Amino acid sequence: MDWIVLLPPLIAIGLALLTRQVFLSLVAGLLVGTTILAGGNPIGGLIQMADVIVGVFGDQSNTKILLFSLLVGGLIALVQVSGGVSAFVQYVQKSGLAKTRRGVECMAWFTGLLIFVESSITSLIVGTLSRPFFDRLQLPREKLAYYCDATSAPVCMQIPLNGWGAFVLGLLLVQGYESNAVSTLIGALAFNFFCIIAILFALFLALTGWGFGSMRKAEIRALSSGDLIRPGAKPMIADEVAGLEPVKPSLGRIYDFLIPVAVMIMMIFVSLYVTGDGNLMEGSGSTAVLWAVSVAVLVGLIIYMIPREGQMLLSPAKSTDYVIKGASGLVGVVALLVLAFALGQVSRDLEMGPYIVSVLGEDIWTWWLPAMVFLIGCFVSFTLGSSWTCFAILIPLALPLAEGLEIPTSLMLGSVLSGGVFGDHASPLSDTSIISSMASACDHVDHVNTQLPYSLLIAAMAFVTFLVAGILT
Repeated sequence: MDWIVLLPPLIAIGLALLTRQVFLSLVAGLLVGTTILAGGNPIGGLIQMADVIVGVFGDQSNTKILLFSLLVGGLIALVQVSGGVSAFVQYVQKSGLAKTRRGVECMAWFTGLLIFVESSITSLIVGTLSRPFFDRLQLPREKLAYYCDATSAPVCMQIPLNGWGAFVLGLLLVQGYESNAVSTLIGALAFNFFCIIAILFALFLALTGWGFGSMRKAEIRALSSGDLIRPGAKPMIADEVAGLEPVKPSLGRIYDFLIPVAVMIMMIFVSLYVTGDGNLMEGSGSTAVLWAVSVAVLVGLIIYMIPREGQMLLSPAKSTDYVIKGASGLVGVVALLVLAFALGQVSRDLEMGPYIVSVLGEDIWTWWLPAMVFLIGCFVSFTLGSSWTCFAILIPLALPLAEGLEIPTSLMLGSVLSGGVFGDHASPLSDTSIISSMASACDHVDHVNTQLPYSLLIAAMAFVTFLVAGILT
């Protein structure tokens, strides 16, 4: 009955995709998991579920991400009511930089490529910057959510000058790679096939406008009917936040939008430097995003107080009201993250990852191993909704196996990284996917449903590539 440990995430994911009721689905999966931990006692499962949910806030990293998500709503509200977003959109329109659908999609992709310091920040900036252009050209929110997601985790892992790289380096150091941890990670990037293909595939879609499946249907819907989201959909950001209008349109300036965003990006580097004691690679990603968005909100409050044309754009009291209003519009996102974090903890308590790895066994052809490790990583990360947990489970197992069987370490590490990123990119439980839905004002289940066929296609291409690499090496 060891397979029973797979039930909680599978039930949560299956119900979410089937019923579109993501909150109830997560609660159902969580209750099944805690009931299993309680020895099959449903009453004990209910009690333990409450404890696990409360325990989410006992982890500082979790709490910082939750506060970050609330403050993101406040920042979005501020830059919209300031008129800065509208002024920026008008400027870009006049300059001809984003007149066409292809141009707007390429802009979203390129923005995601530039912002590689933290996956949540990438999703936020791509969504906030691009949403007005996608809306104007009747591109569906699902497509924007895809670009937010496709350029977050894959880019952050492929350009690991961030917390992602630091985490993997830490795991390598624990495995005894003290003298060559950096070179091992750099070597693995050439075999990080899922990330490479995901980034290039997103660019291909942006340049050609090609698409298929549910994403194509969403594009046809938006273009023909003007419905940017599916009728009946529930965007991850409340309408009262996404639809805020400038309070004084004539006073809004481009810098009202660009300065807070630039400060947020700059503060990511400063925060990583400070929390890493001078080493960006060792900084705390959760602390960095919280500090960054907090300072960005504070800077917004200050610059909106500066008089222009004889009057103040926003008083401190008014700005604070909008920050609170924006934060309240993202309470649903925070609740979803809490449940996702809780389910991830229950899956770890059930030791689901080691069980999946044990199913592999030892009797397997060497050339098949990189592809198999990639598949296991995909399943672990998708069901847990966490690439970092997948890394922590598989790296200590895969690298000694590679050394013992004389498989290139860089190839095996690349397969672990690729498998881990698949889940962070595709799973409905992933905080990156949730924040991508939020940043694009898209229904979360719609985002997952439209993105999953693309993610599976990319995973299939990566699997074949790992097979070929295994044979050739």
